[in-house]
Amino acid sequence: MQLPGVLGEPIRFVLNWGRRYSLWVFNFGLACCAIEFIATSMGRHDFIRLGVIPFAHGPRQADLMVVSGTVTDKMAPAIKRLYDQMPEPKYVISFGACSNCGGPYWDSYSVTKGVDQIVPVDVYVPGCPPRPEALLHGILRLQEKIAAEQSGIGGVSRPDPLAAPADSATAVRTVGSLTAPVVPPPTS
Repeated sequence: MQLPGVLGEPIRFVLNWGRRYSLWVFNFGLACCAIEFIATSMGRHDFIRLGVIPFAHGPRQADLMVVSGTVTDKMAPAIKRLYDQMPEPKYVISFGACSNCGGPYWDSYSVTKGVDQIVPVDVYVPGCPPRPEALLHGILRLQEKIAAEQSGIGGVSRPDPLAAPADSATAVRTVGSLTAPVVPPPTS
């Protein structure tokens, strides 16, 4: 929705300020990085002071999905389904080397080579496992990105990495195409 020119900038500032300091987090913890996420929400680091509310009841109440850990091909459709259930505007932080690019398991047949193949990622937090301070830094970078958005009431529309490309000459990518082929069991 396009805002009128007179009211556009002040209302945009207020909307972005509200989005920036009221992020409800849906944690998708898959491995050891989830423990670091939990440590970030505890008293020592306390990311509630940054306006981040940990542990939304479900994807329909969340603004921010934090994917932490190894994303396998079997888990990819579940991540996509939960991301699609989140209301707009929605943001994603890829937390840790495994969710960024596969980490030490990148050459495994069942590991997705980064969560950005499934959902659009706003901020990447490196490390194996990343420290809680790194997640706090990633949240601050996301808040800066939200403050700079030129969005209206409905948020910012972002491209879906699994959507069909504009030209039909290229192949259509689906979550099913990201999974490894079935390997038959060895015969004895």
